[in-house]
Amino acid sequence: MKDKNHPDGTPAGNKKARRFQVGDLAVYPAHGVGRIEAIESKVVGGETHDFYIMKVLENDMVIMIPTWNVESVGLRDVISKSEIPEIYKVMADRQESPLDNQTWNRRYREYMEKIKTGSLYEVAEVFRDLFLLKMSKDLSFGERKLYDTAQILLVKELSTAKEIDEQAILTEIESLFTP
Repeated sequence: MKDKNHPDGTPAGNKKARRFQVGDLAVYPAHGVGRIEAIESKVVGGETHDFYIMKVLENDMVIMIPTWNVESVGLRDVISKSEIPEIYKVMADRQESPLDNQTWNRRYREYMEKIKTGSLYEVAEVFRDLFLLKMSKDLSFGERKLYDTAQILLVKELSTAKEIDEQAILTEIESLFTP
């Protein structure tokens, strides 16, 4: 069965995809917070399409995102200040993770999938689990890279949402793990 799309490219039956404006901050899964620098039309395969040109704040990487593909790539708004306590609650939760008893490469795959979702809640779970694991043993090289990625994504988005500097956020997060 062929998907039905509206003329603007949004899937029929779905709520309208979020429209971003130049200057808006948005989160791109696994890359983090960026600013919409421009909206440009480009001809691709003989058809003209509009693209968001987004610059990632962390590393100045530029990403072109088709405006009609925002939902499927997971581009979203930065979390609101009111959601921050929920993110902190995820990190403070100390239930044993089902991944604790997995091999490191299986854990790595599971964590990578969570990071790719773009959900800050999932990123917070990865950070929490790896932070706790790091306290009891050395992380593998891959796990260390995932830990660093999760920390960067978490700190950048939380500092953007709270409008405070990243070091203050890092201090707040680390305080969640001290007894």
